[in-house]
Amino acid sequence: MPRKPRHFQPGYSYHITIRCNNREFKLSRRECREVFLYAIRKALDKHRFKLYALCIMSNHVHYLIEPAPGEDLAKIMHFLNWYTAMLFNRILNRTGHFWEKRYYADGFPPEDFDRALNTLRYIHGNPKAAKLRHSFFYDFSNYGSYERLTDDGLTQWHPAFLRLGNSLEECAKKYKGFCNRYKPKTKTPRKCHWGSKILAGVNFSRSQGTKNVSKQRTYRKPTPCQVIETELVAGVVRQFLSANRATWELEKEF
Repeated sequence: MPRKPRHFQPGYSYHITIRCNNREFKLSRRECREVFLYAIRKALDKHRFKLYALCIMSNHVHYLIEPAPGEDLAKIMHFLNWYTAMLFNRILNRTGHFWEKRYYADGFPPEDFDRALNTLRYIHGNPKAAKLRHSFFYDFSNYGSYERLTDDGLTQWHPAFLRLGNSLEECAKKYKGFCNRYKPKTKTPRKCHWGSKILAGVNFSRSQGTKNVSKQRTYRKPTPCQVIETELVAGVVRQFLSANRATWELEKEF
């Protein structure tokens, strides 16, 4: 059955979520997330769009994107997904699909400021909701640029944020308070599919026919990726991390 066509509206902001194939934690390696920042820089150079929010988790990524007039969001996401998949397969010494099925995209008009603020907070609150952080600061999220009013080289402030006060300092203070009131919803466990019910109680033995497998297995050292060694990547990463880290974490090495 063919997939339903997307209908993207000009001037809308879109909350995009893309997940690793099989929900695997393929982005847990730090160098993958650093290369991801560089890939976003490449996409910004190739396509015209505004990136208002970003959060790179271990197995999925959140964006809040507004394409420029005349730009196609589908082409932007195609480039990002293709380019990152190519790089990550090289880094992780793997082949095949890196991203899982179709990306999630939900848009809202520019005048819907409440929706924009809630989406920003949801994206920035992902690490805290996953219990990875006690605060909203996270190396691979752009929350810090909103609270500290910094330029990370990739993202910019959403107009809804700029309407919170008469000065940037007031906007940052109010957004910080808005985020501190955030109470993430508890995720319900995934329901059991029909296949799991059929196989319930079946005991799978791994000992049969695997006596000589351990002897045949050989360790393959991951192929080094030259991309992460370039000064271009290091420069993008350094600016993003220094702009989004909490002030008490700035002394850490990048």
